[in-house]
Amino acid sequence: MTLLLRQPTLRLALPRELLTTCSISLSSRNFSVLNRPPPNYEGHVPLTRVEKAGLAIGSAIGSLINPYRGDLIAALGEATATPYFIYRLRDAMLSSPDGRRILRDRPRISSNTMSFKYLRSLPKNTVGRAYVDWLDREGVSPDTRSQVKYIDDEECAYVMQRYRECHDFYHALTGLPIIREGEVALKAFEFANTLLPMTGLSMFAVTTLKPAERKRFFTIYLPWAVKNGVRAKEVINVYWEEQLTRDVEELRNELGIEKPVDLRAIRKADRARRKAEKEAKERSCDSLGIN
Repeated sequence: MTLLLRQPTLRLALPRELLTTCSISLSSRNFSVLNRPPPNYEGHVPLTRVEKAGLAIGSAIGSLINPYRGDLIAALGEATATPYFIYRLRDAMLSSPDGRRILRDRPRISSNTMSFKYLRSLPKNTVGRAYVDWLDREGVSPDTRSQVKYIDDEECAYVMQRYRECHDFYHALTGLPIIREGEVALKAFEFANTLLPMTGLSMFAVTTLKPAERKRFFTIYLPWAVKNGVRAKEVINVYWEEQLTRDVEELRNELGIEKPVDLRAIRKADRARRKAEKEAKERSCDSLGIN
C-alpha cells in the first residue's frame, strides 16, 4: 500500500478522504493504549478504533437515557464523525467562498467574542437580535460547548467545533426551543443538512417523548426538517459573525429555510385545551353530584 501511494498518478486519482484514512492507518499501525501517538493539537486525545467504538456505543446509550447530557452528545458526535462524514463537511466548506474564509480565519463563538450588549441594541428583525433574544428566552450560554478532542485531523476538529458553536444560531433561525421536543426536531434538520451521524442518532430520543409530542414530531416537525434540511444551503458555511445586522427573514430566504410552526405556542395552546377540558369535566361532575 505504501509503494502504491507513492505513485503520483495514483495519488492524484484517489479521493482525499481515502488518502487520509490510508495514511493514518499506515502511520499508526502500532497504535495501542500502551503506545499512544502524540496529540495533533491542544486537547487532542488519540483513540484506537476499539476505543472509538466503545466511546460511540457508551455515549449513544447515555445520551438516549439523558438527552441533556451535552458532554455525551459531543462525544458521540466525534466518535461517529470519522472517517467519512466530517471530511464531507470540511469539503463542503472548502467548496464555498465563505466556508474557505471560515477555515482560514478560524472564528470562535462565545461570550468573549460576541458582545451581548451590542446584540441587544440591534433592531428586532436582525440576526444578532434574534440570536441573543433566543439565548435570553431559553436561558442558555454559548460558553457551554465542549472542546473537540477525539477527532484526529486538526482542521476537521475545527469544523466540528464550528458546527457545535453554531448550533444556537440554528435554534435562533428556526425558533425551536431547547426542550427535548425542540432539540429532536432541530437534530432532524441538521441531519438532513449536514449528514453527521450524531444528529441522526439523536433522533432516537423521539422514543422518550410523550405520545402527543411524538405525533407532532412525525406529522409536523419531521416533514419540515427533511424538506428544509435537504433543500437549504449548507448552514455550516454561514459566516454568522458577518450576518448579525442582517434581516433574519432575508437570511432564511437566502438559505432556503422556512421557519416551522412555533413549538412553544403549540404546547401552550395544548396545555390550555387540556386545562379547559379538565375544568369542564369537573363542572359536569359537580352538576351531577359526583365527587
